[in-house]
Formats: sequence, structure tokens, C-alpha cells
Amino acid sequence: MSAVPSAVLTTAGLIGGYSVARATGNRPLGGAVLAGFGAAAFETTRRGSGMGAAVALTTVYVAAFGLSHPLAKRVGAWPAVLGVTAATAAVAVAAGDRSEA
Repeated sequence: MSAVPSAVLTTAGLIGGYSVARATGNRPLGGAVLAGFGAAAFETTRRGSGMGAAVALTTVYVAAFGLSHPLAKRVGAWPAVLGVTAATAAVAVAAGDRSEA
């Protein structure tokens, strides 16, 4: 059985983390979702493409989360989350998901 692609994991983490935080009003719970999926994406990428790619993807993932906050003030919360999620998924594919296809 092959691993879930890291693009799917980063997408679930960013959208899921925001959704959980918004629905529950509990930001730490949303952060836990974000962290859990981020850790899974790191491990999937590390196994498939090596430590360098995993660190690079994790850096992009954390930066995307951080960037979504000021971006939300300009374009709205959902457009910001969806935009950084799409960019992060593209990086995940470039970091090694292509080899899983």
C-alpha cells in the first residue's frame, strides 16, 4: 500500500486546521490538526524524496500558514487559505509526489 501523497496531507492540514479552528473557536485545536498533517507530510516526503525535500516542504507549509494571516486581511480568510494551500500542494508535487504516481 502506498503512502498518501504529501500534497493531499498538506491540503488537509491547511484547510482542515483552518476549518476546525473556525468551527470550534479553538485555535489550538486547529493548530493541532495543522501540526499532525504537517508531520505526516514531512514523513511521507522524507521517505520518498529524502530529508532535504522534507525540510523544504515543511518550511513552505509553515510559511504558507503564516502568510495566510496577513493575506486574509487583504482578500478574505477562505481565499487566503485556498491560495496558500494550492501553492503548498504545488510545492509538494515538485518535492516528490510525482514519483508516487
